[in-house]
Amino acid sequence: MQDNMMDAFNAQTKQMFEPMRKINSLMLNNMEKMTQYQLEAMKRYSQMGTERIRSATEIQDAESLRDFGTKQAEMMNELSQQMQEDARVMSEMSLQFKSEMEKMFSEAGQQMSEQAKAATKSEQPAKASSQSSRKS
Repeated sequence: MQDNMMDAFNAQTKQMFEPMRKINSLMLNNMEKMTQYQLEAMKRYSQMGTERIRSATEIQDAESLRDFGTKQAEMMNELSQQMQEDARVMSEMSLQFKSEMEKMFSEAGQQMSEQAKAATKSEQPAKASSQSSRKS
């Protein structure tokens, strides 16, 4: 009998914590993806900056200064485009995360609703039998 009670308790506990475990897992996976993407973006930006510093050290005369200025403008345009792309990707990742969270909350709410309905159905016969035993 105690084994049955412990098994039932373990099953109920698992059902109670399962939605939280799924949400925590989703949050962790999202955090890992976002962090990885940001690290890659930081690496790209630092490489661009390092290349520009190297180019600046190679300036020797007016002509190389002019070339450096032209390349600097091109690099700023490239940097701007890269930042827009990174913002777009991060936005898509955020929207996907939001969608997955909404789905999980919907599923958890539906599961809780079903469990509540099942619990009320199982209580009704018990109330009826306890009321009939009081009348006797």
